[in-house]
Amino acid sequence: MDVELARILEPRAPRLDLRIDAVRELSHAGINVGVSASPVLPGITDSPASLEDVVRAAATAGARHIFAGPLFLKPCSAAIFLPFLEQQFPHLVENYRQRYRDRSFLPPSYGKRIAQLIAQFRQKYGIKRADPRGENYAEKWPVEALEEQLALF
Repeated sequence: MDVELARILEPRAPRLDLRIDAVRELSHAGINVGVSASPVLPGITDSPASLEDVVRAAATAGARHIFAGPLFLKPCSAAIFLPFLEQQFPHLVENYRQRYRDRSFLPPSYGKRIAQLIAQFRQKYGIKRADPRGENYAEKWPVEALEEQLALF
């Protein structure tokens, strides 16, 4: 929810306030709306405070579900992302090179940490589920199963 950071990370995306306003308008219109806080960027957007800000804003706007997934960085994406990182966050470049060396996904423990934080904040702010598919799917595939899948990232 950091406006300056959002301009760096997503220079061509709609402003954060406009996205939250869209969630609010859809929710007020009775539409089941949610938020995907993805990708979560290690060392950039993964602090508990940052994640809580997103969940709080989503809840305030009337989101009925929210989930977040860690960045996966395939070699073709890394070729573009790492030079961006060198320019914008040079202190994190070596960390990313180490984390993503020989892999596109972070260890499951990282994804599990993100899923647990999001679940904790969902509960705190009254968002019932991570699963955007609704109650029928929630009975067949409980939220915990979705969070376990997210933890694999």
